[in-house]
Amino acid sequence: MMQIEGLENVIHRIDELNQRFGLATSPYNRHMEKPEAVQKMQGAQETVQGSSFASELSGAMKAAGVTMPGDTNSMIAAAARKYNVDPRLAAAIAQTESGGNQEAVSPAGAVGVMQLMPETAAGLGVNPYDKQQNIDGGVKYIRQMMDTFGGDVQKAIAAYNAGPQAVKDYNGVPPYRETQNYVNKVLDIYR
Repeated sequence: MMQIEGLENVIHRIDELNQRFGLATSPYNRHMEKPEAVQKMQGAQETVQGSSFASELSGAMKAAGVTMPGDTNSMIAAAARKYNVDPRLAAAIAQTESGGNQEAVSPAGAVGVMQLMPETAAGLGVNPYDKQQNIDGGVKYIRQMMDTFGGDVQKAIAAYNAGPQAVKDYNGVPPYRETQNYVNKVLDIYR
């Protein structure tokens, strides 16, 4: 199974590069798409796009000096409403993770706006290479971390970065410089 997952990751990366350069994507990746889920999220996005909820998020993010490309704020607002997460928190994490860039890929292999690891995305049931699903999965993961840590925003943010086990092991933000800086940056944007 591991060989197949590795191959799928390579195919996803090739498709991503092909899209970036305007080339056709491979037919091998068709099974990863979930048209029904995408249609549902697009419907939710259309509902939220015209609402004051998305406008408020965009206004708050602009006031904080944060700009997201294209329809990213609308997608974040829709996912935040779906999972009952403060959209400002979700947007602050997206800004810190990738600057709202779906094309971002970390050296560790995290992908997209919410910088989901492929294994995490699979556990969340989303395709991290699809912007809508990436955001939906990332916000769903924030909700899971909020639930895991009893609504403690600081612990949830730390768990998003370092993993829930590290937060449990240290009963709070782990003493990793990267995670401490990450938590501070997200909270600075969020507040």
